[in-house]
Amino acid sequence: MSTESSKDFIVLGKISSVYGVKGWVKVFSFTEPMDRILEYGDWTLRQGQTTTLVEVDKGRSHGKGMVAHLKGVDDREIAKKYSGAEICVPKDRLPELDEGEYYWYELEGLAVITTEGVVLGEVDHLMAAGPGNDVVVVKGNVNSIDRRERLIPHVDQFILEIDLAKGQMTVDWDPEF
Repeated sequence: MSTESSKDFIVLGKISSVYGVKGWVKVFSFTEPMDRILEYGDWTLRQGQTTTLVEVDKGRSHGKGMVAHLKGVDDREIAKKYSGAEICVPKDRLPELDEGEYYWYELEGLAVITTEGVVLGEVDHLMAAGPGNDVVVVKGNVNSIDRRERLIPHVDQFILEIDLAKGQMTVDWDPEF
């Protein structure tokens, strides 16, 4: 990522460990379905401040996860050096979403404000709690009513408006909850 800023990339998964003796690696994919990670072309692997561009020449589902082979990596010891690496791709490779749909990374950092104008904090991250049951994790900050962490279901009943330009999410939520 030397020619482009790391903010131009999105993390789509992680290499967890090696698989077998022929240079394959186990992949934990954040994409849905998980094998979609293979559709984004070359990966930029990030380990701390170090990045490496790799080409995936083979990949498949394996048990509850995935395995992949990186072109030119045909030895377990060489593959081992990529364990723990984040799998990144340029954000511009992500498909465009329909209006009103957002990638999780776009919501992170948004101010979360109730319909009454009470600042609850900001979106720290989202988590999947089962099919169609995503949860917004809101952490209190210096601008919020308190420093509490709140879990708000990502459903229309509670998430009323998302305004990326304003950097905020409006919610119908009782601050005491």
